[in-house]
Amino acid sequence: MAIEKYTTCSRGIDPWRTRGLRPLTPEVRLGGTPRWWTRSVIASLTIVYGVLAACDPISPPPLRFGSDGQVRVTVEVPLQGGIGWLQQVLIWNSDGAWKLFEEIGYDSVVGDDNMLRNPGLPYLYAANYSTLLQLAIDNAGTKLVDLPELDPDPECGIDRSRVSILIRDNVRDEEREWSRCAFGANALANLTTEGFEPDDGTARVVQIALRARDLTMGADFDRYAYTGSMPFATIERGTEPGRELEDTVIVFRSPDDAGEGVVPVGWEGFWEGHTGGDRPLPEIDWTREVVIVVAIGMRETLGFSVEVRRVLQIGNESRVTGTKIERVELVPGDYCAPARRIIWPYHIVVAPRGHPQPSPPSKWAERIPCEA
Repeated sequence: MAIEKYTTCSRGIDPWRTRGLRPLTPEVRLGGTPRWWTRSVIASLTIVYGVLAACDPISPPPLRFGSDGQVRVTVEVPLQGGIGWLQQVLIWNSDGAWKLFEEIGYDSVVGDDNMLRNPGLPYLYAANYSTLLQLAIDNAGTKLVDLPELDPDPECGIDRSRVSILIRDNVRDEEREWSRCAFGANALANLTTEGFEPDDGTARVVQIALRARDLTMGADFDRYAYTGSMPFATIERGTEPGRELEDTVIVFRSPDDAGEGVVPVGWEGFWEGHTGGDRPLPEIDWTREVVIVVAIGMRETLGFSVEVRRVLQIGNESRVTGTKIERVELVPGDYCAPARRIIWPYHIVVAPRGHPQPSPPSKWAERIPCEA
């Protein structure tokens, strides 16, 4: 009787190869003996180990610096020969969310600040964020990583803006910042790379600032809060004056021919009525400063406020003809449900002495988000 013989064709490790081509035993036909199973498991593990040992592990490439983090663009602009300032800070997170913070001040005192957030959902700006990082980290003509981070001229003076780019990496817990003095005292809306060589570090910093502006707000964005304004500082702002202030704009200004120390008519009486005589008069140099009071009258719920937004010198190409005060009423957003209470919002500021003829003030309202 012919005996059926079995063998394997594997060229690797083969625990099943028979010696002498013996026939399969009944135990093997039914699933193998315990010894057979032990040899099978050992052989399988050996094969897996050999395959893994023969393969080099593939690690993903490291993320670009700042891919999980934030880009911050800061522009500091001297106003009127350095007696005031304008600061703009664009903060852009890697998830796409961005916000623009603006602040104006005079004589080391803040006058007003404003915050603008991205319209729509943040993820709509996430791809643009990656584009900006590629320009700042990899692109030969605009990359910042091979520039010294310190500004060789720490003081930009009264005729140049300081532009800073900060990139933060959350994973590495690191920050890198580049700061340069830009050509001219220009704000974010009208920064320019003119006057610099193409490979100059200042041109690169300014170019990244411009690209960040364009990829978030757009090159034609025109909603900057304080464009063209004279600097000003807040004396007092609130909702509960000492006396009721109707919807009004008041400018206290001494006559041009008045001597030093001459106080404008009505100022002392106004301040006494406003404070109830409990606080001394603010120190004002009436030979070079004016005081502006804006109010919007009575409101019956909390959450309303008013602010001086801009103090503008207006006129034609040959001369200034007047001063225009812009005031903004801030209104609680829909569904905020503020508490009912009688308030009288007001804002009192001091500004450099401008043209004596005030122009009709402008007024508009803006909705503000509810408090968290």
